[in-house]
Amino acid sequence: MDAAIVAVTVYPGQARVTRRGTAALDAGERRITVGGLPLGLRQDSVRVAGSGPATVLGVDVRREHHPRSPDGTVEELRARVEELAQALGALDDEDAVLTARETMIGSVSRRTGSAFARALTADSAAVGRVAEVGSALAAQLAEVLGERRSLAVRRRAAQQELDDAQRRLAARDAGAIPDRMAVEVELDVADGGDTVELEVSYLVDNAGWESRHDVRLVGSTLTLTWFGLVTQHSGEDWPECDLRLSTARPASTVTVPELDPWFLQRRVPDPPRTMERSTAFAAAAAGGAPTPPPAMARDAVAVATVEHGAAAATYRPARPVAVPSDGSAHRATVAVVELPAELDHVTVPLRDPQAYLRATVVNTSEHTLRAGTASVFHDREFVGSTELATWAPGEEVELALGVDDRVRVQRALLRRGAGKAMLGTRHHDVAYKITVGNYGPRQASITVVDQLPVSRDEGIAVRDVVCEPRPAEVTELGEVTWRLQLDPGGSAELTSSFRVDVAKGVNLVGWRD
Repeated sequence: MDAAIVAVTVYPGQARVTRRGTAALDAGERRITVGGLPLGLRQDSVRVAGSGPATVLGVDVRREHHPRSPDGTVEELRARVEELAQALGALDDEDAVLTARETMIGSVSRRTGSAFARALTADSAAVGRVAEVGSALAAQLAEVLGERRSLAVRRRAAQQELDDAQRRLAARDAGAIPDRMAVEVELDVADGGDTVELEVSYLVDNAGWESRHDVRLVGSTLTLTWFGLVTQHSGEDWPECDLRLSTARPASTVTVPELDPWFLQRRVPDPPRTMERSTAFAAAAAGGAPTPPPAMARDAVAVATVEHGAAAATYRPARPVAVPSDGSAHRATVAVVELPAELDHVTVPLRDPQAYLRATVVNTSEHTLRAGTASVFHDREFVGSTELATWAPGEEVELALGVDDRVRVQRALLRRGAGKAMLGTRHHDVAYKITVGNYGPRQASITVVDQLPVSRDEGIAVRDVVCEPRPAEVTELGEVTWRLQLDPGGSAELTSSFRVDVAKGVNLVGWRD
């Protein structure tokens, strides 16, 4: 039966391909073969369904042996490669003939030069004839050299075509075994002459899809366009058909992880090295090896329609997409969602004197957005890319939207001193100032993060900490956070100072200016 591909459901790491065909059968037990299937299909995933006056008695999967690939595109490419290789061989032969002619003309020219020298002394009448021969040889040599140059150009062009054909051939797994798989269906046909329709589906590896996103900020609205990039190397081309993208993972083991007991026990000293050797020799003498320890457990865009299941979703792109088996990526739009965003800026001037625009967004759509690289745009301007984690409906995330040069940040050292106090105690006294300015057209919410030292030794004490203005938060790890609201053209100064006392005999580690 000639069963064409009518539907493909692509999963993150596999794909289920569905073929459909019809046949008019006589009554009785009949066998139908659907061949030319990928060699790497999962045999336990084959399913057969159909309609008509017949009952399925059994399904077998067998291997078809082929001397050459049944893929017509592969055979065309292979024939092209052979044709170009022969053409290059012919050009090499032509070059060898021209090289021989050049060598011969050079040899004759050398002999003619000797004859010309003798003619000058012996026979003045022969001079003209020798000169004519020399001119003729020179003309022939120039012709040969010109043909060799033209030949080199033709050869480079042929080599480029051959390289291109070889790359395309390699991209289609032309070096793989040309065998294919076939599904044999045993049917019991009740009424002869009626048409029976069969549908065969199977799971293949070397196929999948991954997410890409465009994140576009216009005003305070974030428009996220979700694309699916489909690639496959299964060994068969998928035509334009009912293509669907699913977030399920059908080949994964569905097992809830369980915990092993968490035992605490006294450490037993390792046995002496000599005992280890004797144990190994004893095991080898017994015909085995020491038993290893047990292993530890380890803009107006046409979008896809969606069907939500219990634990996964399936998307059907609005336009058909053909996906050849060459590993190239083909993009389909999955969804476009518009989300309200709360915008602010965040800066860590100790690390980088830049202010980053940040959007706090709640996923108010019905889609669980899969993780992937996101290209970030401010209106029409591309500003960079970021990694978007899996984003569930109702979940709030913070998205970095690039550097905003209209918010200027500087951090400067105001004071630094060192000295000794009583009983040999040393102290370091420092102060810093952070200046933040808003040069944009709108009010800006700016979060400034700085750092204070934290002592991990009783001989080191951080004292007299003063932060102006009062920070919104200071953590136990010394992270200081200010939250500012700056009008257009406004600025603010943030200062922090402290003293570090170091006891006598203590070597201070981790200090930085």
